[in-house]
Amino acid sequence: MVSTSDTMTDEILQRVQTKYHWPHLQLNLWILIMLIGSATILGIFSYFITVQQQLHVGIPWYFPYWITTSALALFFILLMLYLISQRQLLPGIVIMGSFILFILWIVGLIVISIQLWGPSGSVNGNCQLYVTGRGGENRGANTQTLAWLEQNSICQSWTAAWAFELVGCVFLLWLMIMAYQVFRDDI
Repeated sequence: MVSTSDTMTDEILQRVQTKYHWPHLQLNLWILIMLIGSATILGIFSYFITVQQQLHVGIPWYFPYWITTSALALFFILLMLYLISQRQLLPGIVIMGSFILFILWIVGLIVISIQLWGPSGSVNGNCQLYVTGRGGENRGANTQTLAWLEQNSICQSWTAAWAFELVGCVFLLWLMIMAYQVFRDDI
């Protein structure tokens, strides 16, 4: 009878948790600017929808698009804040989320740019024609002055939304680069 001996090998699995070192100042600045930008865009396009409904005219598709996109950005920022509080903010999650948002913001920026400065019937052209081209501000306590103030506010809101969209695109690109540097431990 042949006896066999079983050899057991004990393998010890060791879980190594990689700690990523995020630059605190840059990350906090990014979060602050994107919170301000996303909330401003959300507010502006929500206001535009309210105005369109009050006027009983159609709502262009890019108004709800920007409401959804800015709400997604706010959700992403809140998710990042939660992961930061749990010390589990991974560069892969940040790269993927910021890339998706970057594509959404670029598409929206292109559409708003066309609407703002397009070839004919652009918002900026109408603002120049009906608001700033009228020979200055209206004054006095009357409905004409109130109408001019409302038109001027809408024109400035378009410009502000476009500016925050442009800044948001740049900051999302910056976040992707920063997350890649954190992953490579270059910061």
